[in-house]
Amino acid sequence: MDNLVVQNFSDINLNDIFFDSLKADYAEFSDWFHKKSDKKALVLYNEHGDIEGFLYCKFESGPGDDTLPLLPNTNHMKVGTFKFNPKQTRRGDRYLKKIFDYALARTQPVEDIYVTVFGAKHQYLANLFQRYGFEYYAKKNTANGTEDVLLRTLSKFTGDIDKDYPFIPTMGNNKFLLGIHPSFHTKLFPDSKLFTETPDIVKDISHSNSIHKIYICSMDGVLNFKRGDVILIYRTGDNQGPAEYRAVATSLCVVENVRHISSYENEDDFVNCCLKFSVFTEYELRKIYRDERYPYVVNFTYNAALPKRPIRKSLIEDAGLNRNDYWGVMKLTDTQFNNVVRISGLDTKILIK
Repeated sequence: MDNLVVQNFSDINLNDIFFDSLKADYAEFSDWFHKKSDKKALVLYNEHGDIEGFLYCKFESGPGDDTLPLLPNTNHMKVGTFKFNPKQTRRGDRYLKKIFDYALARTQPVEDIYVTVFGAKHQYLANLFQRYGFEYYAKKNTANGTEDVLLRTLSKFTGDIDKDYPFIPTMGNNKFLLGIHPSFHTKLFPDSKLFTETPDIVKDISHSNSIHKIYICSMDGVLNFKRGDVILIYRTGDNQGPAEYRAVATSLCVVENVRHISSYENEDDFVNCCLKFSVFTEYELRKIYRDERYPYVVNFTYNAALPKRPIRKSLIEDAGLNRNDYWGVMKLTDTQFNNVVRISGLDTKILIK
């Protein structure tokens, strides 16, 4: 996102009109905000310096004493304050990904995440959490009214790609490498941006923010993808030096489906389905549909950015990938995939085995 920064509460302008609705919902909000002066929040600013989004999370243990029924006697991450101004750019998805990132990065294991929501008033927000596996758990009665408590148990898996997100179902699913050109890569995978790329390459736009991505290509190897298969995203060389050192593996994703361009009802259906999730403009999508040069449409979720980005040389020498295979679409063995995970330093708790 543009201007997405971590700040101390003491450095955030409480008088920004963004907070007016929170002050209206919670009479004690201003006092609470000042007491958090040394805590940090994730804040989104627009080009004018006005606040557009705010996320604060805290860690707790035990059942607590203010919900009915009480919370599980576990280690929780509470989404303490979460709000964003909708802009039709799927900001909510990007923030949800950050919430999961925070929970999974915790040294002391987090067993669940919960959030309290005035569901009747903020139904969109409640629906967003429920799409990604949060379930109604309890009520919380306060002086401000009754809130719904939505809870996501991180060890509970349903087999649904969205509800299990960001966990990656490796058991029984195939693994593939998918090569993506640098000009498309970072626009689709903002958390996998290379350190050599400038910050302004990541915009507050739908295909960057969304958990769901669409990649359109002419490589018929993608027809072997099945729902639930795992994709290792490979950022191809950028012609700024040998691909051996410039091409890197960056991310892990999960396949939702693969469609042929002819499966859409018409051009408008194709554009409507792809516009928010691909890197292409409406004009470009219409041209793609008419030219039929890129007939395959891959839908997938963006689950994890690799902490270390193995270069092509390491993928060959350390992970065992074949130099002579086609690196546009390549099926990986379990051993190759596990080697990539190992050398990337990815925490394996994100993998459903």
